Order: sequence, then C-alpha cells, then structure tokens
Amino acid sequence: MDRTQKRQKREDGADIVAAAMARMESAAVVAGFIPSSTFTGARPGYVFKKGISGVGYYPDKIEQEKLANKASQQSAQQVVPKKKAEPLDAQKLLEEAEREHASEADAQVEVLDVRGMKRLILSFEKKLRDNMEARMKHADTPDKFLESEVDLDEEVRKLHALATAPKLYPELVRLNAHASILNLLSHENPDIAVDTVEVLHELTSSDVMEDCEEEALILVDALLESNVLELLVTNLSRFDEKNPEEASAVFNTLGIIENMMEVKKEVGEAALTRTKLLRWLLSRIKPREFDSNKFYAAEMLSILMQGNEPNQKKLGEANGVDALLQAAAMYKGREPQTTDEEEMVANLFDAMCWVVMHGENKEKFVQAEGIELMLLIMKNKRFARLSALKTLDFALTRCPAGCERFVDVLGLKSAFAAFMGRVNKTTKRKLTPDEKEEEEQRSISLVASLFLGLSRGSRRDRLGSKFVEAEFEKLDRLMEMFLKYRAQVEAAERDYKAECAEEELDEDEDELFVQRSEAGLFTLQMVVLMMANVWSFAHAGMRGRVALLLKQHGLELAAARALLQEHCDTIGENDGADERERRQRRIQKLINGMYAEGEAPPPAAEEGGEEEEE
Repeated sequence: MDRTQKRQKREDGADIVAAAMARMESAAVVAGFIPSSTFTGARPGYVFKKGISGVGYYPDKIEQEKLANKASQQSAQQVVPKKKAEPLDAQKLLEEAEREHASEADAQVEVLDVRGMKRLILSFEKKLRDNMEARMKHADTPDKFLESEVDLDEEVRKLHALATAPKLYPELVRLNAHASILNLLSHENPDIAVDTVEVLHELTSSDVMEDCEEEALILVDALLESNVLELLVTNLSRFDEKNPEEASAVFNTLGIIENMMEVKKEVGEAALTRTKLLRWLLSRIKPREFDSNKFYAAEMLSILMQGNEPNQKKLGEANGVDALLQAAAMYKGREPQTTDEEEMVANLFDAMCWVVMHGENKEKFVQAEGIELMLLIMKNKRFARLSALKTLDFALTRCPAGCERFVDVLGLKSAFAAFMGRVNKTTKRKLTPDEKEEEEQRSISLVASLFLGLSRGSRRDRLGSKFVEAEFEKLDRLMEMFLKYRAQVEAAERDYKAECAEEELDEDEDELFVQRSEAGLFTLQMVVLMMANVWSFAHAGMRGRVALLLKQHGLELAAARALLQEHCDTIGENDGADERERRQRRIQKLINGMYAEGEAPPPAAEEGGEEEEE
C-alpha cells in the first residue's frame, strides 16, 4: 500500500469518527431537547430555537456549565475536608479522655454553698407541699395532681447536688431536710421513691463521705433517728424487681445500708434488730437464677455476720443455717458462670463460716446435714470445694458432735485427700498457688480439730490408723509440713531481728509475734499438735517413724514440745476462762507425754489419768 492510499484510509477513518461524534452530539441534544411550538418563558440552562430536533428548548452548554460550577462551589462549602488519619497513641487518647471528663465534670458539677443549698431545699419542700396538697384535694382524680408529681420528681433529682458538699451535712440536718427526703421513701408513686433511694445512696456514698467523717456521722445519726432503716427495708418488698429501675433501687438500698455501716458499725446490728432485713436477705438468696441483687444479698450476709456474734445468733434463730445450706447446695454439681457469680458463691460460704463459729449454730449445721453437703461438694471437685473445706474447718472447731458425725459419714477420706494435696491433681479446675496454700492450711487445721474433738473411742482409733496406712505416708507428709512452716517462721524471726539491729530499734515482742504469725505460726502449731496426738497413741511404728524423721533433719522432740508449749500458753479466753483452762490442761498433757525413750519426762507427766472428754 503506497503513501496516497494510507493517507486516504486515515481520512476515511477520520470522517467515520467525525460522523460518529456528530451523531453522539445530536443524540445528546435530542436527549436534552424539550419540544415546544411556542416560547413559554425562559428556562435556566436552555435556549429556545429551531434546531435539528425541531422547534423547542435546547440545552445551552455555556449556561449549564455556569450552573454546574455554582452547585459544586456550594457543595464544597458544606463538605468538611477529611483529615489524614493519624496513628493511634494510647497515652494521647487517655489524656484526651481525661481532659474531656474533667471539662464535663466542671461544666456539670457545681459545688453548693450554704445559700445555694437553702434555695435548693426550699424549692424542694415547696414542690413537696404542692404535691401533698394536690393529692389530698384530688385523691380520686390522679390526672389533676400528675403535674405536681412531675415537678416533685424533678426537684428530687436536683437533690443529687447535695452530695457535692458533704461539709454542709450538719446544716442539712439542722434544716431537717433529711426528714423530708426520707418521707418520700413511702411516697405512693414508686418512681419518686426510686429517685429518693438514688439520692440517699449518693449522699451516703463512701467516696463522698471518706474525707468528712464527722459530718457523715452527723447525717447517719440523723437518718437513723428518723427510722431510715425501717423505711428502706419496707421498700425492699415493695419494689418490683422485674422493673429494671426498681431492681436498681433494691441494689441501691442495700448500698445505703452498707455505706452507713462503714460510718457506724452498729448500723448492721440495728438493721437486724429493728427490721426484717435478715428475713429478706435469706429469701433473696434462694432463687436459682443469678442476678446483681442476689449477689449483693450474699455479700451483705457475709458483712453482717463477720465478727458479730449477736447477728450470728439471730441468723441461727431465723433458720438461716438451713437457708445458707440450700443456697450452697445449688453449686454441689455445677460451676458458677461468671466471675461475679463466683464471688457470690464465695460470699455465701464466708457467711456460713462466720455463722458456724457460734456454738448453737454448730449444732444446727450438723443437724441440717451440713457436713454431708460439704463433703459432697468436695468429692465433686467443683469450684466451691475449697470453700466447703474452709466451712468444715470452722464448723468442726471445738465441736465434738460434728467431729463424730464427720467420721461416721466417711469424711476422713476427703479430709486426707486434701491433706496429702491430691485433690488438685484430679480436678479440672486447678487451684492457684494461693488457693493451694489455703487448702493445705485448712486441711491441717481440720485434722487437728478432729484430734481434739475425738478424745477416745473407735472414731479416734480410725483417725490414728490413717497415719499408719501406706507405710506411714501421712507421717512423712506431716513432717514435710513441719519442716516447711518451721523454716518460714524462723526466717521471719531472723528478718525481723536483723531489721531491728540495722535500724537500731528495740525488739517488740508483740510485733515479733505478728511477723511469725504471718509466716504461718498457727499452722506450724497445728502440725505439732497433730504430731503430739499421733505420739499419744503409743504405737511403736508411728513413734519410731516420727523419731526417725526428726533425727534425719537433726531435730528432737524438744523442738516440737517448745512450739506446742507456746501454743498452750497463748490460748485466749474467747470462750471463757474455764474453757481456756480445760484446753490448756489437755494440751499440757500431750506435751508431757511427748518424750522418747531415754528422755526424762517432767514430774507432771507421771501423774497419768484419763484424758478429759470434750
């Protein structure tokens, strides 16, 4: 193909393209064309003429471009340009959040002064009077006092501001405003009662009152004089927990009582004496379903029972031992599903431990088959097994009837499984190091209590025979614990004396005793007590094993006797002087009998005589 032919071909192609573009332009014009035989007025972006498609309005390209530019400028003004995303910095985010929180707090919280508080209270009491008058005047037509109810509710919510000025609580009491607030707890409208509970919860919050103890005590005393406990507990049964707001009010009610107990510990005892709080708490832990209010009820029981003998006695008289056992029985074969539920279970068992410290409750615990339930929980190796062991330790301390029942229901197997440290090896949920330490100490205390509770007879013989089984393996374990805790106690004593010498301080016997106790002195003494009881069986094999194990570590029975003598001398009088003297006589007899052949026992050891039966 020559040059002329190529040029002709390009020209032909150009003509084809031009024709196509013309057709496209015509199509575009036709597409935008608005036919009209006459001029009907100006149209933005169009021109009236006769063109390829006939007479009508044709798009005006220049005018349409102007309109498009104007629209794009307007949209550009409205759209905020996006910034380039910066990499997240945890520290910057935290600082920014703190600044925002501080600015919000500054904007929302306005600390009251005396004048502001008086205005707030006067406004509240005016709305309260208006509502009372409206209710009395229109008792049968609620619509007519509805507006005053709404106004009152708004004023109650404003009372949250009082919590910002705890220093003014004495003035609040002087104005008798606390009594007006408490009156709303029994208001017929539960919404107002709910809001009032929320206000009281905030007024008594530990965060609010921790720096104003004197002012807080003034408020708490005034609330108690105005029957706050009775009003609060009455509402516990009144509120419908199916309603989320009223369920929250129940939670806050328990919180108010706990807050007041932190300010004045006598509140706990007063709550059980003057109200039906104990009955409500025991009924609240019965449902199988777990929720926050059941959690708080269990916690309150634990708090109320802790170290409070009158409350422990009241719970026993209210059939509370059985109620606690029923609540604990729910977890004999199942695990808690959340950490909160685990904490609730721990609170239930803690409450039970405190309760069975009371002598009469020990009997109730045994009669209600509490020992059998605890053993079943231990055998099932569930979450609560350590709590069950702890409960048995408390229940069998100075309880001969419980010790006998424990042996009769074959509890020795479970006790010595824990004593030997075998439970954790066969369970799905492994214990933490701290839990393993507690299990070890609880098992030692439990077996020691069995020795003290079983003074003679076949049950005591069955207990002693456990130390002969499997070639004295339990005696080996006993000696292992003796060496472990003896080393810990001696190390604590050395450290304390070295610290005193370094700082040129005089040694304090009480402080030294505290340091040794924290290192495991009591557990060491219980180990030695068990060793002395084993020795008292006069079994040649057991005595020989104990002497051999001591000799292997360069020790003699004198070391064990010294520790047991210290324990004997430090027995307190919590259970009375007569009980203290009786226990001391019994332990002293064990000490006097703990001599090997060739050792000269003291004269008191030759007096003999039967052991006193507990």
